[in-house]
Formats: sequence, structure tokens, C-alpha cells
Amino acid sequence: MQTEVKESGRFERTLTVRLENDELAAAKKKAAAKISKSMKIKGFRPGKAPLAVVERMAGADYVRSEAIEEAIQDIVPEAINEAGLDPVTVPTVSAVRDDNEDGVVEIDVLVTLWPVLESLPEFGEIEIEVEDPSPTEAEIEEQLDALRNQFAELADHDGELSEGDFALIDISAEVDGEPVETAGAKDLMYELGTNSFIPGLDEIIVGATVGDTAKGTGTLPEGYSERGGEDVDLIVTIKEAKKKVLPELTDEMVADSTEFETVVELREAIEKNMLAYKVHNQRAILQDKIVEYISNEVDFEVPEALISAEVEARVRNLAARLEEDKIDLQNYLRITGQDEATFIASLRDQANAALSTRVLLDSIAAIENYEVSDEEILEYVTEMFQGQVDDPQVIVDSWAASGQVESLVGDILRERAITGLVESAKPVDADGNPVDLTPVVIEPREQEREEEAEDDSTDEVEEAPEASDDDVIEETEEPEETE
Repeated sequence: MQTEVKESGRFERTLTVRLENDELAAAKKKAAAKISKSMKIKGFRPGKAPLAVVERMAGADYVRSEAIEEAIQDIVPEAINEAGLDPVTVPTVSAVRDDNEDGVVEIDVLVTLWPVLESLPEFGEIEIEVEDPSPTEAEIEEQLDALRNQFAELADHDGELSEGDFALIDISAEVDGEPVETAGAKDLMYELGTNSFIPGLDEIIVGATVGDTAKGTGTLPEGYSERGGEDVDLIVTIKEAKKKVLPELTDEMVADSTEFETVVELREAIEKNMLAYKVHNQRAILQDKIVEYISNEVDFEVPEALISAEVEARVRNLAARLEEDKIDLQNYLRITGQDEATFIASLRDQANAALSTRVLLDSIAAIENYEVSDEEILEYVTEMFQGQVDDPQVIVDSWAASGQVESLVGDILRERAITGLVESAKPVDADGNPVDLTPVVIEPREQEREEEAEDDSTDEVEEAPEASDDDVIEETEEPEETE
């Protein structure tokens, strides 16, 4: 067997295998045995007829073609291994040439390799636009109002109704002057802004006052009697109105209803928690944008075979999940309003984006010579199971035996590559001003209190004054007796 490897793409190789006459002869015998198992040849048991007999009965050309197919199954994997190729998809036979004068058969096999970028361009400092994560006063007040809302009271309201107000109403509905009995209600207490009854009701009664009868168009909800989804004329009478009155936020309210003692403490905690949340979100946005930016700047294409394999894997995984819910793929497409072509095209886009990102991150990790120690693997597994296993090392050993640790190491390296990209980028706002996205650490409340207590005790410790001679009591001095 002779082989030759040619580059047919940046991450593809064409392996040409020459099937010599002696190798073809051996393959013919195997093919003949296989063919004769399904034939009734007088004088021979199934699978035992000689090659010449099978060729005469089935045709020499047919036996030869079957022999080539048989040989491909045996020699192609061996040839790929000898050539030092590491395919990431099932290799495909792209051509078979059986018209050589010397009788030698040439087989072309397309092998797709995992894309690896040997170098990346120097990007310098990349500015990525994000939002300033600093909480606004309005956002903080909204959170504080949520607490005040728990102690709110309703007071009579004589003015115009607005969002958040309550109205006691009588409501009726008509279609072309005919009443819709199922859509009526008496003495309904309704909170404006909830849109919880009939769509369109809020717009009709906003601005009305007690005693008014407001009219307008609403839409009955789907499934609401036999007229669901229909537009109706609504007639609404405002009988009473209430406005929610929020109490003043006091230290006593905070202490009674939260883990904090004062309004100042609560406000500071809200601000810090909101900052941590918004920083986390903006770092995620920064991560996506920096990866997208670099992917667009680096010139490479994911091999078609790799994309197709990823799409097939995604379809299989989705079909398996749907099967658990007794839904087939065609019904899923119908329910989600997708046709098959659009669905596959969307999966291809997702697969291409995911693979491009993975290739980029793998390449960065390789270029930067990132490594993962055994201690890091153990720590990663420990965090993954969040203390739910007694000995994480047992899990690591089990995964190592099944090859899962290699996948885990890949995940860790890609996370490190992403972290490096995020740290190297310069986050700016829409005006180009730097934005601080340093992660905010939220310590448990009990730990904060312990640290505060330690600080207070340290502050209170003062150096003891030196004793004077007058303060010293001689050990030999006897105390006076008292009656």
C-alpha cells in the first residue's frame, strides 16, 4: 500500500491510497466469500464458493467493485494512521480510479482536521463599547420603593386615575350593540398598569375620575369563551378610586423587615449588589464583543465537513430531548413556526459561530502556552459539584479513565483564553470614556459583620497605663479586719 498526502484546503487533506494487485487479490477473496453467502451455488455451502466460481456467477466487475469497497474498509483507517492524520469527522472517499493500465486502484480520501491557528495578528488595545454599570439613583430608589410598597396603604383618590392607582369599576362589553355577558363584571377592584383583565382596559380608564363612565375598544383574551380574540366595545363606570400611599422609609422599617439596621446600610447594600450584577452583565457583553471582533479580524473558515457534523449532532440532541416529551421534530417545527430549510440554516449559523469561537480560543491557549495543573482540575471539579461529593478526586480519576478529563482541560483552557481577552480589552462608553468593569465581590452578611466586629474591637483596645508606686500593693501588707 502506497500513500500520498496533498493539501486540499487549509484544514483539509486528500489522502491518496494505491491499492496494489496483491492487496486487491486478497480483497477479492473476502468479497467473494461475502457475496456467496447470499447465493445458492450448487456444490458449495454458503460463503465457501471459490473466487472464480463467484466471478462467473455474479460477474467479475461486480466482485472487483465489492473488493474495492471491502479494501477501503480495511486499508483507509490504516493509511490515515500511518500518514499521521487526526481526522475530526468521518473521512469520506472522494474518488476511486480503477482505470489504470497496471491494474492498480487509486482511492482519494478527504480528511478534515481540527483547525489550529499557528499565530494571531497583533491587535493592540481594543476598545469595546459597553454601558456604564454604575447604578442610577432612579434604579436604587426603585428597589427601596419595593420595600416601602410592602407597607403601603390605600387612600381615597379624587383626581385622575394613573398607573398604580386602584379603581372599583363596573364593566360591560358589547359587539355591534349586543352585550357580551361573559365579559362583564360588577364591583371589580382593578389596579391600573397590570393589564390583567381585558387588553385595552387600562387605556380607557387612565385619566378618568370617580363617577365617570369611560368607553373604548378592548380585545377579549384568547380562550375567553367562544369570543376570545374578538374586539369589543367596553363601557366602564368608575365607582371608587384609591391611590397607593408609600410610607417614609425609616431605620425602624428597615430593621424590622430586612437584615440591615439602617436605611443607609440598606441603600449601600442595594447599590453594591446592583453594581455587581451590572458589572457581571457588561463583562459578559464585553466577552461576546471581543470574541466577535477578533473572529472577524482573523482570516479563517471552518471546514464544511466540520460544520455539517456539528449540525447533525445538534439535530440529534434536539430530537432526543423532544422524544422525552413525546414530540417529534416535524411537530416541533410546526409548533415553533419554522420550515425545515430555515431551521437547518439557523443551526448552520449557530454551529459555524460556535466552532469559530472554539477554534479561536483553542488557538489562543496554544499560542500562549497555557497549561492546567492537577490541582486546578481538582479545584474545578470541586466547584462544579459545590461540595456535594465527599472526595472530588474520585470523580477526577473516573473521568480520567473515560477520557473526560481531556474535555474538561479544554474547557478550562478556553475559559482562561476568554479571561485573557476580556482583561486585554479596553471597555469604554458611547463617548469613549473608560468604564471600570472590575468584578465586585459580595461577601456574606455574617462575614461582613464579623470583620466589622474585629475592626471595632481593635479600635477599642488601648495601651494600659503604667502603674505608679502608689498603686502597688505590697504582698506583706495585711488588710484591716472588719467587724
